[in-house]
Amino acid sequence: MSKIILVDDHPMLRKGVAQLISLEDNLDVVAEANSGEEAVKLAVELKPDLVLLDLNMKGMSGIDTLNALKRADISAKVVIFSVSDSDADVLQALKFGADGYLLKDSEPEELIEKINRSLQGELVLSGPLTQLLARSLQSKNQVNPMDKLTQREIEILKQIAAGGSNKVIANKLGITEGTVKVHVKNLLKKLGFKTRVEAAVWAVEQKI
Repeated sequence: MSKIILVDDHPMLRKGVAQLISLEDNLDVVAEANSGEEAVKLAVELKPDLVLLDLNMKGMSGIDTLNALKRADISAKVVIFSVSDSDADVLQALKFGADGYLLKDSEPEELIEKINRSLQGELVLSGPLTQLLARSLQSKNQVNPMDKLTQREIEILKQIAAGGSNKVIANKLGITEGTVKVHVKNLLKKLGFKTRVEAAVWAVEQKI
């Protein structure tokens, strides 16, 4: 039997969720808390397996409570339970170590399923939030290719885009032709191009 603590400053919502969870043979709501301070105290005392934690509460916020639970070395899974589907709220909660983020408008079956999956060690998110997280991770991975280039490589790329040969570029920049070749090879590799023509076309398109 997995022990659960519900933390929410809305008694009606707590009671409804508690009743839903009580229908499951493997889950037991051992306590309810209406504040972050009470939640931490109960978690230390009862050692639950999972804390279902509201994000926006009066006084101690959900994030503050999450941090306090972590500092108290609580081993329970902590899953945020909120009305907010804001990118910032979801990402902040996960950044501070939440084991999941579920929306209060989740279907009852989904809520129970996610709770069970969290208890099994999975990171759980309400359906709509999985795309949000994927978009966020994708945007973080979208590095500007120009950031990979040195200032000298950018100068040479501009000259390539203008149609300059290695010899012409060397003369313009006051370096040897051999040095230009090395820089061209490096910038092609960094940008993922096989030929200088590809690099030139791309540079023109990017208005470099």
